[in-house]
Amino acid sequence: MAKTMEMESSAINIITDGTLVKGDITATGDFRLDGTLEGNIQLNGKLVVGDSGVVNGNVLCQNANIIGTVNGNLSVKELLSLHATARVRGDILINKLSIEPGAVFSGKCRMIDEVKAQHEQAADEAPAEA
Repeated sequence: MAKTMEMESSAINIITDGTLVKGDITATGDFRLDGTLEGNIQLNGKLVVGDSGVVNGNVLCQNANIIGTVNGNLSVKELLSLHATARVRGDILINKLSIEPGAVFSGKCRMIDEVKAQHEQAADEAPAEA
């Protein structure tokens, strides 16, 4: 009797320190950035911006740990963690937020549930079609 073994893909994409990427990145897994990205990044997984990492663009992902710098808007479906050395300049839309003392954040912060509630309220207040 033969057994079929399926390996779960646990590959992590990594951009190392000293690397500059110009352009947008889309990935289905997790991503670690220790270099510089000049462009947007969209993931179905977790983003880690290391202490030497810099994102000059918008971010859309499931979870994010920001240790370095993000200059752009962040949209995180689950948990955004800003570590003590994090520097974020842009608006954030999140479900849960963790900020360590020392982190710098400059922008607007909105919770996903708040946005959903506003959309529902606007739909309720919209005039009924005749």
